[in-house]
Amino acid sequence: MAMKDYSDEFKADAVALFESTPGATYKSLAADLGINRNTLRNWVLRDHERRGIGPDAAR
Repeated sequence: MAMKDYSDEFKADAVALFESTPGATYKSLAADLGINRNTLRNWVLRDHERRGIGPDAAR
């Protein structure tokens, strides 16, 4: 299966949605967005790293 290329805007929107949705899980939000759970998790972790937020802040 070929890897999909998502725009930076889509990634940022997905991370923002995850961060702003109380009780959201990687699994549930990824399913809603039609992406892999680990893909969303990686985007969130990269964003946290970029902003200097510790890994324990991710759900």
